[in-house]
Amino acid sequence: MRAHAGDWLIVEGRAVGGAVRRGLVEEVRGKDGAPPYLVHWTDNGHRALTFPGPDAYVLSSAELRAREEIAAARYSTMQHTPNHSGNKST
Repeated sequence: MRAHAGDWLIVEGRAVGGAVRRGLVEEVRGKDGAPPYLVHWTDNGHRALTFPGPDAYVLSSAELRAREEIAAARYSTMQHTPNHSGNKST
């Protein structure tokens, strides 16, 4: 795993339906972008020195923004798609 300051560390929940955590990588303390990373977590505002596990990956700001735009577009489409009874979804 390699990161740069300004990248985002994403940690997928191990359990089905588990929470996804996002944190801004503020510092890279390892050699050549390797962990550990000083991460500012968005869910609780804490900063922590983090050694990511196998359920984590790094995205650049542009990659994260692109994924969020795709997700927002899908969600918007779902809201305007009729359900099986013919009523619009809420």
